[in-house]
This record gives sequence, C-alpha cells and structure tokens, in this order.
Amino acid sequence: MKKRVLVTGGAGFLGSHLCAKLLNQECQVLCVDNYFTGMRHNIQPLLGEPAFEVMRHDVTFPLYVEVAEICNLACPGSPIHYQHAPVQTTKTSVNGAINMLGLAKRLRARVLQASTSGSTAIPMSTRRPRTYDLCCRTPPGSAARTLAKLNSS
Repeated sequence: MKKRVLVTGGAGFLGSHLCAKLLNQECQVLCVDNYFTGMRHNIQPLLGEPAFEVMRHDVTFPLYVEVAEICNLACPGSPIHYQHAPVQTTKTSVNGAINMLGLAKRLRARVLQASTSGSTAIPMSTRRPRTYDLCCRTPPGSAARTLAKLNSS
C-alpha cells in the first residue's frame, strides 16, 4: 500500500515540485491549497496521475483527512504577498501550522514544517541582499518564532 502524504501549499512553486517528487517515489499525494499565491497551472501536469488528489482548502481552518505524513508549505513566501495581506499571512503561518500539528497528533503522522525565507529577523551575510525594509518580513518571522516556542513547550 502506498504511503499517503499531505502537501499544504501544494499548488505553489515549491509545493508543486514536492508533489511531483513524492509521486515519483510512488506515494499517494493529497495536494491542498487555497490558491492565494499558489496556481493551478503549477500542478496541471500532475492532474492525470491516479495517485494525485487536489483539494481547495484554507489551512487556517481544521482539515480532517487520513495521511501518514504532512508537509506544511502553506504560507505566502514573497514580501509582495505578505505586505498585501499581513493578517492572512500570519493566520496561515500560525493557525495553519497549529492545525497541521493537531492533525499530525491525531493521526500520529510525521510533519515537515516549512517556513519562508523571510522567517529570520537578521539576514545572514551569505544571503543575497534584500531591498525591502525588515518590517516587511514580520508576519512570517513572527509565525516562525511563535511555532518555535510552541514546539519547545
């Protein structure tokens, strides 16, 4: 029996590539996305795969599915997007992660929690220079710090 993997943010750039990789590894893939920043054309080549399923859903609301693993990539990854909707970005980062952790706890499933590149407050010297103000990275950065505190308690 194939392992069933949930990929939130599955219609995003990274999520769609992860879905394809998991299908190549003979997993069943449940791709969940609300299409806030993800695009259907990213997953178009996968739609004919029998082991691939798509669900339009916002991870800020609980999700009740049966899976063995969860890859939570749901969060706008661009300053343009989280400047436009900082509250929704924070809800997606924090509530979405809490909902996925709750699902994982109920199912005893493994979780991969991903974050945006803007989740750290101080850029490392090896990163490419940023041309936007540090406050632009606050929503995902705040979410990453909140999740780290939740995980350590």
